Amino acid sequence: MVLLSAQGRLFDQGVANRLSRESGLLLICGRYEGVDERVAAHLADDEISIGSYVLSGGELAAAVVIDAVARLLPGVLGNESSAAFESFQETATGRPFWIARTGPGGGLPWMEGPEVLLGGNHQEVRRFRKDAAIEKTARLRPDLLVGPGMSR
Repeated sequence: MVLLSAQGRLFDQGVANRLSRESGLLLICGRYEGVDERVAAHLADDEISIGSYVLSGGELAAAVVIDAVARLLPGVLGNESSAAFESFQETATGRPFWIARTGPGGGLPWMEGPEVLLGGNHQEVRRFRKDAAIEKTARLRPDLLVGPGMSR
């Protein structure tokens, strides 16, 4: 049983991974002020928060947890390996994404995608994507650049 509360430890991809390996999951969420403290002390096995902000109730937090955990379960995504190569699994925030172009910049010359993605060298593409992910993370979420694989 997991209690969703502002006082809980922060929910992240690691917590989602752990919860996805459980045989079952029951989420408890309060409304406005939360739930009686006895629930946290005697019923809940864990207490998590989805962030440092106020919601009217825990229903939206529960939906976030359900979505993040369910997509890790077999059969939920179309491709079983998709979840293993996404944001917060492979790199801190995932890699920037470019769609295949239909012409020069999709018709916009100033919007050309990186040439390395068209070259066919899969090792160079993987290296480029990892470097691009780290650069974007450093620019937008430097707090996430901690741990193995998070440096160039």
